[in-house]
Amino acid sequence: MSELTAYELEREANIARNRALLEELDLKDAVTQLGISPKPKPAPRTRAKPIQPAKKVKREREVVEEPRRQSARLKKEVVDPNETASQKKQREEEQKKRRQIEEQERLEAEEKARLAKRPRHQELDLTTLGDKLEESELSSLRSSLQAITNVPIPKRAANADAFVFHEDRKNEAKVTELRNKLQKMRIVSRAKVTVDRVYSAAYHPEATKDLVFFGDKHGQIGIWDARAPVDEVEDEDGDISADHREGGKHWRLQCHWPASSISSISSIKFDPADAHSLFTTSYDGTIRRLSFVSGISQEILSSEHLITSMDLPVGGHEMWISDSSGGLTHLDLRESKDKACRYGLSAAKIGTVSINPTSPHFLLTASNSRELKVWDSRKLQKLTSATGPYQLSEHTVEDLVHSKKGKGTVRGIFQHGKSVSSAYWDPRGRSIVSTSYDDSIRLWDLDVAKYDPSPDFPSFTPFCGIKHNCQTGKWVTILRAVWNPNPDVFPHFTVSDLLQPGAAYRLTYDIVDREYELRSGYIFMQAVTCSHPSVVERCATGNASGRCVLWALPDVE
Repeated sequence: MSELTAYELEREANIARNRALLEELDLKDAVTQLGISPKPKPAPRTRAKPIQPAKKVKREREVVEEPRRQSARLKKEVVDPNETASQKKQREEEQKKRRQIEEQERLEAEEKARLAKRPRHQELDLTTLGDKLEESELSSLRSSLQAITNVPIPKRAANADAFVFHEDRKNEAKVTELRNKLQKMRIVSRAKVTVDRVYSAAYHPEATKDLVFFGDKHGQIGIWDARAPVDEVEDEDGDISADHREGGKHWRLQCHWPASSISSISSIKFDPADAHSLFTTSYDGTIRRLSFVSGISQEILSSEHLITSMDLPVGGHEMWISDSSGGLTHLDLRESKDKACRYGLSAAKIGTVSINPTSPHFLLTASNSRELKVWDSRKLQKLTSATGPYQLSEHTVEDLVHSKKGKGTVRGIFQHGKSVSSAYWDPRGRSIVSTSYDDSIRLWDLDVAKYDPSPDFPSFTPFCGIKHNCQTGKWVTILRAVWNPNPDVFPHFTVSDLLQPGAAYRLTYDIVDREYELRSGYIFMQAVTCSHPSVVERCATGNASGRCVLWALPDVE
């Protein structure tokens, strides 16, 4: 654009002066009659704001400083050239004492820094776990946890024959009923619950609250009361509004230490007996139990292996734990953790272990060896006794499998095209769903109770295979197809879909090859899913940035 000439500049100045003069004389109409365009009004400010996390005042945290080295030249003292022999002796003694004190302080600082990088094995209370929470937040958290301990909510298992129909008409009716319920679900709340990537999640069975627990990459537990009333806080303009705030309330507890990727929380489970405590497994090789009644987190197992998953039977007195070294550990929660027995089952990582709800001696494992196996734990436990041994190698287990005595230790085996990332029993203990890096989801239907006496299942071939992209890469949590734990509804599972950016998760129904997708404008990849154990129209998901979403029926105003 060319610059204005002196004449044009003077003309613009005259127009501006005339406009101002006419407005002072209250002759606004004359401005229009003279052809002078009025000064444009500024666009009105919109009050719509994106959802923002609540601003919290960070509490100062003690930082362990690494010991620093100092140059000998800088520490060198200036010596008086006229000092006497006695003064020199006294100075040298003081220097010696000072060096001893400095050396002791250096060793203590190094030990403190070393301990700060190691897992914590002692009991921890809520104040220690939530050291970044204010007193009011800790009080609110205690109240929320106490509210779900008034009545025990034991885990339920469905009957093995539940939802087994010999008529397609009845089968179709149950699927239609389930679809009608799920179609009404919407995003009702969302928030950034954890600081880092969500690795695991569990939905508490209390029906009057939407309390979801998320485990993240750095050993932190995010507790989200998804539909709790939001506190009204003034925004930057001084207005009080909760419309553009995050949904519900959340608290963050550092259950596993240090706060780094070596403490990633690989799985979360509630106590099946009453749901009054939370079990968490971590890559640091520890398993902790957080009691909602006492608020104390206690270590129940420490292993030298990276723990990938765990599962507990309906009774809740024992636990089976898988690790990245191909082992499976049995822990009786009524005995000392020193009596935990580890079985070497594979040379490759076992990603998940699942206990059959109706026949708890059948264990399902998914391994990087590309094999999905069903084990009979009764055979495995014959290798040890109350006095040991408690470490059984892969060769020992292999010898048992191929011996006459160990016939039936492995009831079924299926080879996938690539690593099996997950495999789980459904609430009936009848169906299996697996995910694999060969981009497939497979389904099995087994009458386990019928085949219990036989050493092998007559057939262990999946009846259904679904193409599904499971190539999550480095920055997204491994996709796992997780059964809805509700035993009162038609068996179905949730799994994220990488190829549908507008779908937070996809529901695929058992028995019939049907799919239904929930879509919304929420485009972030929700890799981790969990469902409410008793209310079918509730599901929570989490993504790689720690942002979580609650899918449910909208609140009735």
